[in-house]
Order: sequence, then structure tokens, then C-alpha cells
Amino acid sequence: MKKKFSLLMAVLMLAMLLSACGGDKSVGGAGGESSAPADASAPADSGNSGGSGDSAVAQDTNTVAVGAVVIARDDVPEDDIYALTSAIFENIPTITEQHAKGGELDLDFASSVTSVPYHPGAAKYFAEKGKEVAAVKEGAGSGDSKALTFGTGGESGTYYAFGGVLSSYGSNNTSVSVTAVTSGGSKANIEDLAAGDIQLGFVQSDVMSYAFNGERLFDAKVENFSVVAALYMEQVQIVTTNPDIKSVADLAGKSVSIGDRGSGVWFNAVDVLGAYDIDPDSGISPVYQGFGDSADSLKDKKIDAAFVVAGAPTTAIVDLATSGPVYLVSLDEEHTNALLESSPYYSAYTIPAGTY
Repeated sequence: MKKKFSLLMAVLMLAMLLSACGGDKSVGGAGGESSAPADASAPADSGNSGGSGDSAVAQDTNTVAVGAVVIARDDVPEDDIYALTSAIFENIPTITEQHAKGGELDLDFASSVTSVPYHPGAAKYFAEKGKEVAAVKEGAGSGDSKALTFGTGGESGTYYAFGGVLSSYGSNNTSVSVTAVTSGGSKANIEDLAAGDIQLGFVQSDVMSYAFNGERLFDAKVENFSVVAALYMEQVQIVTTNPDIKSVADLAGKSVSIGDRGSGVWFNAVDVLGAYDIDPDSGISPVYQGFGDSADSLKDKKIDAAFVVAGAPTTAIVDLATSGPVYLVSLDEEHTNALLESSPYYSAYTIPAGTY
């Protein structure tokens, strides 16, 4: 009897010891002011341990963002753009059922672009809703109706998925035929649209501004397009698997993927690093990769961090988080304000805790 009692006590002591060892394993944030570690193996709104064996305390991430904008060739008829714009913004709940980004559609934001004039068809719709746009493109909207091709982005990106939903909805609920196609993203869409290969395209608002003014990515002005609507924000996300990288300043001397050279992401990285007086060529060890390759390099520990510019949650980051804790690095208020002053096409943005 004494042996059984002693054995029982030993088991109870062992259980208590194991419980004590398995206490709080939460990992601190990786942002200067705040950060949002991601672990896709746990529920998005939870800090529970996932398949990696670690957990992370979700925090808000302070960053900057650009708009995801739909543009159209000026020769697309006014009635066609009016019909498409109306179909989208009159049916937001139905579109949201097909893609979560539909929930971010908002008339105020949609009509807020100031750097490029609006297509007359879109301006007409927004005016009917009491939203006056900053400028309307003169002479646009007078072409002949025809089937429209919509340049989106890569197959794994938000542009293609959401663009496909908008195209299908427009085709099925208006007299306008729209077909979404994959593309090389913002710059490629502007070039293809200028050449007449597509009639609609997704673009980052900053890249759109570069094109219209003949700056940075563009040697000459591209002016044969106008705005349909701004749809949602694309956040500049600085991703790392190293919890010791707690601010943008900590990127100095590190191996960092900053997007393909000359891409929209590359310029976003140049702007953010520049706000912290970090030269993208000499202040870091730059790696020029797209989202997917950056995620693979982070997973294999080949790089320390990567810039990803896309609507959060972003598939590449979610997939990366299945292999272990992932952190988003915040921008502090001082450097954010300096960036907004020098580059007004950015907006301050907070990625809420629980996004990943």
C-alpha cells in the first residue's frame, strides 16, 4: 500500500513539474513601437501555440501604405465605366462574400485620389452619391464599347484573385464583358494599358503617380489613362523571423530583400530605409526578390528580413508563418511623419493585432 501511495505521489509531482515547465512561452514583439508577430498555425485572433511549438503576442504594427487603384484607358466609353463602377459599389455585400477585400470598399476612399484625374464614367457615379472627385479627365470616355481585358497581377496575389471577382461580377451583372488576366503587376499594367493590350488595370497609387508624372519607374509621362476607383490599402510590411530585429534601424547591416530592382516594392523600400538614413545599396546587404522567393529565403534563413507591399493578410506571409514565428516591424512616429512629408502619396496605417 505504501509503495502504491509513493508511486502515486511521484506521478503527481512529475505532473506538477511538467506543468510548471510548460508555462508562458510567449515571444515579445519585433517592432520599435509595436509589432505583429504572425503564426498561421494558430487562429488569427489568438496567441495560442501553433505547430511550430512557439507562440507570439500579437500587437498592432505601425507602418505606411499606398492605395490599390483600378485605372482605365481614356478611350473606354463613359457608359461602360459607369456601369462597372455602379455594379461594384452598389453590391459590396455580395462581392464581399466572394472575396474579403470587398469588405474594404468604401465610397469616400474610392473617390479620394488626387494625383490622377478620374474617368468621366466613374466621376459620374460618385457625383450621384454625393462624392465629388478632385479632377475629371477631359476628353476621356468617348471610345467605342468592346470587351475589356483587366490586367491584375500574379496568380498567387490579391490583385488577380480580387480582380477576377470584380471582372466576373461586372460581366454577369452589366452589359460590359470583362476578363481578368495575370500580369507583372503595377508597372506592367500601365505599360500594357498604354500599348492598348489591356483596357483596365490594378496599380499601386504611388506607381500610378510615377507614370502620370514621368518619374522614377518611367522615363516619360504616361497620360492615356484615368482613375476608376481606389479600392483598398496596400501596407508596406517589413517581415522577419528574427525577434532581435525590433525597428527599421535594426536592419542596418542585415541581409534584406527589397523587391526586384526598379519595382514598386523597391521604391517603397528605398523610401522607408531612406527615412532612417539607411542607404539601400550600402547600409544593408540588398537582395532583389519577389514575395514568394523572399518568403522561401526567410524560411531557409538566407536573409534577415524582407519588404512585402500588399494588402494584409498576405498569402506569402501566412504561408511563411506555418514554419515558425514571423514578425512585422513597425515604423516609429517620428520617421513616419518624415516619410509622409517627403512622399505624400503614402498614408499612415496600423495593421491590427490578429490580422495574422
